[in-house]
This record gives sequence, C-alpha cells and structure tokens, in this order.
Amino acid sequence: MSAKADDFRCGIVTLIGRPNTGKSTLMNRLIGQKIAITSHKPQTTRGQIRTIYTDEEAQIIFIDTPGIHIAKNKLGNYMVSVARGALKDIDAVLFMAEPVVTIDEVEKDLLKRLSTADIPVLIILNKEDLFSEEEYEAAKSLYEAQAPFAEVTTVSALKGEGTEALLKKIKGFLPYGEALYDEDELTDQPVRDIAAEIIREKALRLLTDEVPHGIAVQIEKMRERETNAGEGITDISAAVICERESHKGIIIGKGGRMLKKIGQSAREDIERLLDGKVNLQLFVKVRKDWRDDETQLKSLGYRKT
Repeated sequence: MSAKADDFRCGIVTLIGRPNTGKSTLMNRLIGQKIAITSHKPQTTRGQIRTIYTDEEAQIIFIDTPGIHIAKNKLGNYMVSVARGALKDIDAVLFMAEPVVTIDEVEKDLLKRLSTADIPVLIILNKEDLFSEEEYEAAKSLYEAQAPFAEVTTVSALKGEGTEALLKKIKGFLPYGEALYDEDELTDQPVRDIAAEIIREKALRLLTDEVPHGIAVQIEKMRERETNAGEGITDISAAVICERESHKGIIIGKGGRMLKKIGQSAREDIERLLDGKVNLQLFVKVRKDWRDDETQLKSLGYRKT
C-alpha cells in the first residue's frame, strides 16, 4: 500500500445478528465479490469468514459469523460459540437486524453483551426495500431504546442501497495504521474451503427444506494438471455428507439428476473463483447424526478455536 499510517485507517469489524438478516450478502456487497455463500435458508454460514476491503483511505477486515440462535445440537453450539468469539480483539461491530415490532430474547442478550464491549456498535436494519418508511422508523426507535449505546442505520444489502454511506461510517470507527493485507487480497480463506462452501450453497438452494441443515461438504482431492491439449484444469473430488440414507437418495435424485444439477451449478462458480477450467466430481456419504458427534464435527473442520 502506498498510503502512510498517519492518514490511512485499518481495522477489524465483525458482522453479527440473527440468522437470515443478510450478513453474508452485505459483506459480499461491500467487498465487491462473492466470497461468503448465501441462501434463503437460516444458518447458512457455519464458521468465521474473513474478507478484506481496501481503498485509498482504509482497509476493513470483515468477519462474517453464523447467525445467533438457540442451538439444538453440537453443530449449533459450535456456530454460536464462533459468533460470540468473533467479538474479541476487534474495532467495531455491525449488528444486522430487520425492522421488527419486538426484539426477541436472543437479540436482547446479544445487545446486552455488546453494551459492555467498549467498542463502537452500529445497528444495521437491512432489507429497506421490503418495508415501509413507517415500519423502519418504528423499528429504529425500538432498537435505539433497547441499545442507546449504538447508532442505527438502514441499508438494502441485496440492492446496494445505503452501502456507500455505510462504508464511510465504518471507516470512521477504525484506528489509523498500515494495511494488514496486500491491496489485491479479498479473503484469507483457503481456496479448498471456499470451493466446499460453494458446493454446499448450491445444495442449500436446490434441495428441499428437510435435508440442507444435515449436510456438509468435504473436499477429498483438489489438484491442478495439464490436459493433452496443453490446457490447465483443476480436478476436484468432493463428498456431500448427509445424516440419513433417505437423505442420500434425495441428494442424488432420480437417475442422479439432483447431484448432477448441484455439481454443474457449483462448477460454474468455482471456475469463476479459480479463473480456469474445473473437473468437479461429487459423491454422497452418510454419516449418521454427524451434527451431534464431536469427532465427526472436528473431521469436517468445525473446530472451536
């Protein structure tokens, strides 16, 4: 970076809130590229995802987190602990929410924790394109009363409305200092992890509601090679993990059509990620009740730090 520490800001900002409030969508929008997966199903994000926004004025390291919820299994406990752990050693918090008439106990508990964190908190009411001005004003007053220590603003993460003003606000929270990452870096996530998450996203989007929460994706093999024609290609072999034999049949689909559909959709995104050809092979494994098995959770990368 050419910017000097005395006129350049750099810091870490955590996005936190209930499931499906648009945290990942907003982060992708702010950095200008899709890194975190998204879907309409809750609890899509399972771990911390770091992305980096850099311009001439500042570098913002965003930490996307799983939605805070009442955990029903060990995977849920892991996700909640990851989200709460992301409140340490940061410079600001973006608390994502939607315009609501009441604030539930989960959000109240989280706001109580934030009130003693001694860092700036910005409450972002998302999806402003879906609600009336009156609904927004009522929700804004509600959150201001519940969290007088925080500033409240509005955006539409999906449409990008209000995001330029939001970036300006975030920069004001950051300390002066040199950039921590090169200006062309967008994430510190390993490519294998991003590829696995892309596959899981496609499964989330294409499968019925009864299956998605019980699936994970594990990259078994990923290597680059040169074809006979002299072109580069990346071979990826990945397992879609599910909890039931009946789920395995749904994921594969009649004649293998659903698994093929998931693979085709994922391959297109992974090729954009790698900027090259990809040979993606998917298969399905059953690991009974893996979401409540500590050993299996760790083997799939869900390790508490």
